[in-house]
Amino acid sequence: MSAEAGRAAILRRSLRVTVAASVGFYPLLYVADLPAAALYALFAPIAIGLLSAIPGSGRRQAFVVLRALPPALGLAALGTFLAVDTWSATGGMLVIGFLLAFAAVAGPRPAGAAPGLQLFYILACFPPYAPDALGERLTGLAAGMLLLAASHALLPDPPVPSYRKRLAAALATAARGVTTGEVTPQDLRDTGARMRLSRVPPSERPAGAGRTDRALEQGGRAVRRLLDQLAALPEWPSPAPDHASDTLLGRVAVVCDTCADSLVTGRRPPAPGALEQAMRNFQSERVRTSPGPVAPARPAPEPPTAGANGRTPSLAVLRRQSRVLALAESARIVEVTVDIAANGRPADPPAPRELFWYAELSTPKLWARRVLGNATLRSVLFQNAVRTALGLAASRLVAGSLDLDHGFWVLLAVLTLGRIGLGAHTDAYAILLAPAMLVGFSLGPMLGTAYTQGLFTLVVATAFAQLAPVTWRLSEARMVDVATGSVIGLLCGLLAWPAGAGREVRRAMAELLRTCGGLVPPTAEALLTPSPGSRSSPRTLPSLHRLRLAEAAYAQYRSESGTASKDAEPDWHAVLIAAQHMLLGAHRLPRFGLRPEIGPPNPSASRARTTAAGLRADADRIASLLTGGHPVSEPNTPPEPEGYSPASLSVDLEVWMTSLGRQLAHVEASVTRRPAPDRAA
Repeated sequence: MSAEAGRAAILRRSLRVTVAASVGFYPLLYVADLPAAALYALFAPIAIGLLSAIPGSGRRQAFVVLRALPPALGLAALGTFLAVDTWSATGGMLVIGFLLAFAAVAGPRPAGAAPGLQLFYILACFPPYAPDALGERLTGLAAGMLLLAASHALLPDPPVPSYRKRLAAALATAARGVTTGEVTPQDLRDTGARMRLSRVPPSERPAGAGRTDRALEQGGRAVRRLLDQLAALPEWPSPAPDHASDTLLGRVAVVCDTCADSLVTGRRPPAPGALEQAMRNFQSERVRTSPGPVAPARPAPEPPTAGANGRTPSLAVLRRQSRVLALAESARIVEVTVDIAANGRPADPPAPRELFWYAELSTPKLWARRVLGNATLRSVLFQNAVRTALGLAASRLVAGSLDLDHGFWVLLAVLTLGRIGLGAHTDAYAILLAPAMLVGFSLGPMLGTAYTQGLFTLVVATAFAQLAPVTWRLSEARMVDVATGSVIGLLCGLLAWPAGAGREVRRAMAELLRTCGGLVPPTAEALLTPSPGSRSSPRTLPSLHRLRLAEAAYAQYRSESGTASKDAEPDWHAVLIAAQHMLLGAHRLPRFGLRPEIGPPNPSASRARTTAAGLRADADRIASLLTGGHPVSEPNTPPEPEGYSPASLSVDLEVWMTSLGRQLAHVEASVTRRPAPDRAA
């Protein structure tokens, strides 16, 4: 979002909140003479419209506000009754504060609404205890929420494309890139980069625990990888007609178009499987026409084509075919994820099952895993929920024990001292309230946190001055309240300040790179084994476990509204893509990759093993950088030995390791902020 668009969004939001709050506050206070109802009619639009992040625009936002009304009424009623006793109010604050803060495990949308809902309980449970005012409170709250819903419908934000539509647009671009070739490589990469969750509004990020969100997030990674592969494919043109690759690319384009149509229209996509079968047939033909070593391509008027007249394909043809096959694998992942997002549990278990582990679990089990997985001291969401709950409970306990009138020191200080200028002239405060809201809610977010807090406090002071006007003289007891409240507010602010998932996502991504990097040498060794019967795939269970943890940490990180657009941070999306590429290679290459010839060891095998070890070292080095280490090793590509022929080993292994090297270079560049080479397939 541009700076101009951001300022326009802030102005629209402040105007909506100001109109809704004013239309509810003034009539209830000055016409109906219902001060409690007026107070809640004022704070309801502020809580939900200003302190909460409501997803979507227009009717969708209005619908979300209406859905939040029942829990808001329940929290206000609960806070009103628990305010009878300091300990009951404190216990309620502890439980409600924890549950609403911990609701962030459900994704950015519940996390966005939690602060506003929290305010309804806080406002009702602070002194004084007034159960007889419950009717007024609920009336004002309902009026404020309904007015806010109406303001969203009358003054909507511009439509925000959902993640489904973003994914569909990216797939349509991929299809055009395959069929017409009119999309430039840079445009393909830029389209893929827009799938990073850091560039998606928090309310639209697929960070929920259900199958649909998990599938869409995995599909976004796969389509970004597909676009990067398409962008790199022209760098390795085929020296001769390659009809097999062209046919497979045509199937990829059809899959992209079909998936994009399903995401936009909601129609059920065809059952996946056709593309995978085409890939198996494609690879079987490659194996059949490549029984032995492949000669490097030589300049010739008509180079041999793959399988043409029984001749051995050229090295350039085999390399391009390997890249086309890897590209098709990315499209197959997209096909499977779109099917899961549309239909839920797939009819047949997708392969590899470990990467789609969530597809066969029921929704309650997925939610149970998300909740239980975060109910530990290592969970950032759990830590933040505990800090927030303890801070709020401590503020309520001290406020009740010391018989303070309000719980927030800033509100007390400005409310008391700010009345000095106008004394008991409440008509002046009535005139100032609406302009104060419009100015405070507009300028505060643009100027920074301190200004936001100060201007918001000014609005609160102006409102309370109309409800309980005081004299010029400040009593000694009120000064004690102000001083005590200041200490409470500062301590609770330090205690409840959320730490964020930044440190956890770095640790999880570092461990993921270490474990997945360890898969590269055994995968290479499996490909270097001449006999297919003696091959064995590396053990991927530890890496899959780390992938789940990293995905969970990434979902937590992207659930925080403060991480909306941090392009200066490491490209976590690319880390997950690289890890998945390592896992897919370890799964498929030992079983389906081209075999080397049977013969004595040669220098090419030694170089392949050295390259694999170097990739593992690269992954370890990047992991150390992520966790604050200072590794001494540098990227190192061994020189080509005399008589080097990667095709005498496995073209698929060579292409896979080359691709991993470029991916890791991109990740490292995003960590160190150094220029990176273009990524390749």
